[in-house]
Amino acid sequence: MTQPIKLPDTKLRVLIADDVQETRRSTRMMLAINPDVVVVAIASDGQQALELANQHRPDIAIMDINMPRMNGLVAIERMLQLLPDLGCIVISAQRESITLRTAMSVGAREYLIKPFTVDELNMAVHRVGKIVKESRIRDAHEDRLRKQREAYLKRLAHEYAKTRRTDDQAIEVFEHLARNPECELRWLMNLSMLYVLRQEWGKLKILAARIEQQEKNKK
Repeated sequence: MTQPIKLPDTKLRVLIADDVQETRRSTRMMLAINPDVVVVAIASDGQQALELANQHRPDIAIMDINMPRMNGLVAIERMLQLLPDLGCIVISAQRESITLRTAMSVGAREYLIKPFTVDELNMAVHRVGKIVKESRIRDAHEDRLRKQREAYLKRLAHEYAKTRRTDDQAIEVFEHLARNPECELRWLMNLSMLYVLRQEWGKLKILAARIEQQEKNKK
């Protein structure tokens, strides 16, 4: 029976970004009472937040909107390109619904209006942290299934190469392995031989160029 995937009980890694020093300090103090959180980086503008996110790989980013060099919404968009599982919380004095909708459209999970309370902040962190952890459990499960399928197909490929099978099922197995950019050269070579035997010259031409490039990269 397959065991459910559990992630280690590690603290949520948080980045804080705000151009006002007092807000940065008070936000950090509010999080200090939360035993499930550790602040790993503090930024004073959006550009610095982006750089620190790339460096520290936080789980959650708490972002002001109006900051110099790069505003918080642009920073969130770019951070999510680097870290798709990042949970973003916007903190802002702006109460307009259009700002809230814009924040959510770029990927923010929560929107807190300043001044917010300790409970409001930590409850938002708890909700976003739960989403982040569930997403990672899902990703880990999908990765495990992918690796199991890949291992199974490699066993089939080894058997098919050994028995020199050339039927449609053999082609399907080798082509599936070839979809992996890091596919082993031996499976590509086996697939090329099948294309030759079946006179599939168009596919062979594309595959031959890939094999040639892969052999060059090995040198």
